[in-house]
Amino acid sequence: MTLDELAARTCRPLPEGTPALGDDERRALLTQLGGGWAIAGNRLRKEYRFSSFATALAFVNRVGAIADEQDHHPDVHLSWGKAVIELWTHTVGGLSENDFITAARFDKSV
Repeated sequence: MTLDELAARTCRPLPEGTPALGDDERRALLTQLGGGWAIAGNRLRKEYRFSSFATALAFVNRVGAIADEQDHHPDVHLSWGKAVIELWTHTVGGLSENDFITAARFDKSV
């Protein structure tokens, strides 16, 4: 699956008790995302760099719109010229395909 194919997918509700992705599945999906994303414990994380606060804020606003559309919301840390995104799925207590779908959509919105 390519980044475009991953971004074209839609997040789905995952009820409590749904298992988190295993290491092999997480690594495979991370490879599909391409550069910049890292798995840190049970989270998916990326730091985006921008030329100004305004461009970073505009990106964060796009991230917010995507998150609302997919009903899958990241932690966002915004500072001058930088936005850090962290994703994980609370109901599974780790990473799910939803995290990688939204990550791909965020990358395509840069």
